Amino acid sequence: MTRKIIVTSALPYANAPIHIGHLVEYLQTDIWVRFQKACGNTCYYFCADDTHGTPVMIRARSEGITPEQLIRQMHDRHVSDFAGFGISFDNYYSTHSEENRILSERIYDGAKKAGSIIQKRIQQAYDQQEQMWLPDRYIKGTCPRCKAPDQYGDSCDACGAHYQPTDMINPVSAVSGNPPVLKESVHYFFRLGDYEGELKKLFKTGYVQKSVQNKLDEWFTAGLKDWDISRDGPYFGFKIPGEEDKYFYVWLDAPIGYMASCKNYCDQNGMDFEQVWNSGEYEIYHFIGKDIMYFHALFWPALLTSAGLRTPTKLFVHGFLTVNGQKMSKSKGTFIMAETYLKHLDPQYLRYYYASKLSGDVGDIELNTEDFINRVNSDLVGKLANLASRSGPMLTKKLDGRLGTPDEKGKALLKEMTAAKEAVMADYESLNFASAVRRIMALADICNQFVEQTQPWSTIKNDPEGTRTNLTTVLNAVKTLTIYLKPVLPTFAEKIERFLDIPPLTFADVETMLENKPIQDYIRLVERVEKEKVDAMIEESKQETSAPAETKQPQLEEPIEPECTIDDFVKVDLRIARISKAEKVEGADKLLALELDLGALKKNVFAGIAKAYKPEELVGRMVVCVANLKPRKMKFGLSEGMVCASGPGGENVFLLTVDSGATPGQRVH
Repeated sequence: MTRKIIVTSALPYANAPIHIGHLVEYLQTDIWVRFQKACGNTCYYFCADDTHGTPVMIRARSEGITPEQLIRQMHDRHVSDFAGFGISFDNYYSTHSEENRILSERIYDGAKKAGSIIQKRIQQAYDQQEQMWLPDRYIKGTCPRCKAPDQYGDSCDACGAHYQPTDMINPVSAVSGNPPVLKESVHYFFRLGDYEGELKKLFKTGYVQKSVQNKLDEWFTAGLKDWDISRDGPYFGFKIPGEEDKYFYVWLDAPIGYMASCKNYCDQNGMDFEQVWNSGEYEIYHFIGKDIMYFHALFWPALLTSAGLRTPTKLFVHGFLTVNGQKMSKSKGTFIMAETYLKHLDPQYLRYYYASKLSGDVGDIELNTEDFINRVNSDLVGKLANLASRSGPMLTKKLDGRLGTPDEKGKALLKEMTAAKEAVMADYESLNFASAVRRIMALADICNQFVEQTQPWSTIKNDPEGTRTNLTTVLNAVKTLTIYLKPVLPTFAEKIERFLDIPPLTFADVETMLENKPIQDYIRLVERVEKEKVDAMIEESKQETSAPAETKQPQLEEPIEPECTIDDFVKVDLRIARISKAEKVEGADKLLALELDLGALKKNVFAGIAKAYKPEELVGRMVVCVANLKPRKMKFGLSEGMVCASGPGGENVFLLTVDSGATPGQRVH
């Protein structure tokens, strides 16, 4: 009996393009969806851009365009990035849609009628210069616990502490650079604790993985808190019904985007959305990263329950990507954008490599560039493609391009191949793609041993028909291996299907024998990974992140003058800056690395003042900087400006004194 399934991935945020860390999730989901379709199940894959919120609004303002223009541009980039990696959505939509607005209001009204929406008066940070309310992540300052500078308003990256922005030392707005003020406002809250019983019942059905359940138990023990679902204007999002300047918080309407994408698809294809989404006829699976499981495991099902809507069947939670043993790094070139990867490497490589690492648990996966090169070349080229390349051309060039019939020895080999079908399918179903890949490559090894034993390159001289028999066995084995790997390597599978002159393969074709039929000319399946191309990709990623940004930068009230060199000193543009970060430079006795906060933008500067000042003495200090000095590539990185100082040098260097009440970004005349 076939199944009916709806699958979603977390919605990518519409203020940045896709990178290889994002692709862990979308490739994992796409592989599972392709597997379900190859099994004959009805399976729809829905996704959309997550478009609302303060970051989108601020980025659009910095680029001099409207939020609507920004999200349209980013939607096109996302669609292109995903298509490049063969990620095949049934519908890729946007949360900034009429369907999403209507569904958001419907769910909000349902929760309100259930008595789950309340109002509270709260204090919130406000940027008076920009006349906007500040989310916690748009407040920066010194951690109240470990005193680390330049931390976000909700948590410290240095020590892991969580706190309120009001607890921070010297907090400033990340938008203007000015200290925020506290203002009162009435917000809407969802009473999450009302649904603790329903949530616990849901988790008993296997809604989440066991490791996720353990984390959820901690949250239940700590107590479920009311959830703030509103934001004050200016805000890019949907207005709350009956309000003039209050909007749904992006995290309320974002998951509803799953439903909106489905609704849009149903309307375009003559399907009943209520029947598809809310009747229970379809299984519903969400693929998400572990960083957003609190929202999807607690808020989302509770919100749906409050509105009388069905809850999803299960969450599939995955970990993050590390590269060469560390977080993705811009300075090391391992923060690689999808489009950069596609300029240099075949997307099949990454699809295969991720599949070989994914095991269905919440642990992080590691991309080691050396292992990446070796594994792809060994498995895809040396084992899988090698089977077809050693068999197909010989058959087409010397044996009239026609398959024969396997003998008993060949049938025994093919029986061993088909016997793995249920185990491979079980691995895919449980998201244990790494196990599936190991099984498939073990079978490829057996097939290559068969080729070595039968030596068709030798027997073709004296026993052409016996050679045809053995080559027929090998190409039937290739067909079976292709079916097993088709969810991972759809492009590879398409080439095999054209080469063997057969319709698209499914798991129902595993036991089918290809015999006594013509085949087409061999198609080159995959090229070896060249280390030089991997190195070039990494180098380009370094250049992309270290070079001055090509996009329009945030502007000060008085625009900074054009870039100049030292010889053009008469054009120098002096600005007040706050030193937000100061560090020693390893391998340089005289240099300190400074991060200068000019209010609407920041600059990284190397300054030869290490003999005169300790880094900790400088953080928070107001200085004068040359804001329009042409960036200079140094041994230690890119220096984007200069701090103004005087003195003979060494320990006798004195930064220009600036009143602590000065405003970052202010011009010095």
